[in-house]
Amino acid sequence: MRPDPDDHEASPRPRSRRLPRSVRERQILDAAVEVYAARGFHLASMDEISEVAGISKPMIYAYLGSKEELFVACIQREATRLIEAISTAVDPEVGPDEQLWRGLRVFFDYVQRNRASWVLLHRQAPAGGEPFAAEFGQWRERAMVLIASLLARATEGAAQPMQPQQMEPFAASLVGAAESLLDWWVEHPEHTADGLAMRLMNLAWMGFGDLVEGRSWSPGGDASGCTAFD
Repeated sequence: MRPDPDDHEASPRPRSRRLPRSVRERQILDAAVEVYAARGFHLASMDEISEVAGISKPMIYAYLGSKEELFVACIQREATRLIEAISTAVDPEVGPDEQLWRGLRVFFDYVQRNRASWVLLHRQAPAGGEPFAAEFGQWRERAMVLIASLLARATEGAAQPMQPQQMEPFAASLVGAAESLLDWWVEHPEHTADGLAMRLMNLAWMGFGDLVEGRSWSPGGDASGCTAFD
């Protein structure tokens, strides 16, 4: 762990004005997310991050490292926050449709309240090149594993209960649809988070609900061949 820069300042401040390391780091990360989301990694400057955070550049370097390390820390924090928000929205005591609905509502509401966070994850991280694209890929994989698990849980007690591995293609489709819908939302900001969640819920559940009950579509209406879970 890096030493606390406050312990080595040239002009010690009164103890009452010192802030815990966690607070300093949150201030830096909040400012960095804002700047990186607006500028991208390559155009963002540590000078601007320092100005937005109200913390000197030497202290930023001491707390969170280089510009590259700071960008990775931003990706990791925002990804964890989003995944935790989605995972805490699901109540296993409610039906599978209600579980999916709650998860979608939390997802779109989170993005609505944290636009810079989503822009950082979805646009700036993959556009920044390596190692940031790899960090983005790891976050996306975590999201799909979580969603696959939630979808599999939704099939418990159904005619055709499924394992998380069988749900991965559907999780990937749902994540892709949500990302595309968010891109569309940027150009149509008049729509609400609940409205978008409802649209995706209808698109997903009107099909997934039949799958949970063991009904699937096949060419020519022949259900004897491969199923949607093969």
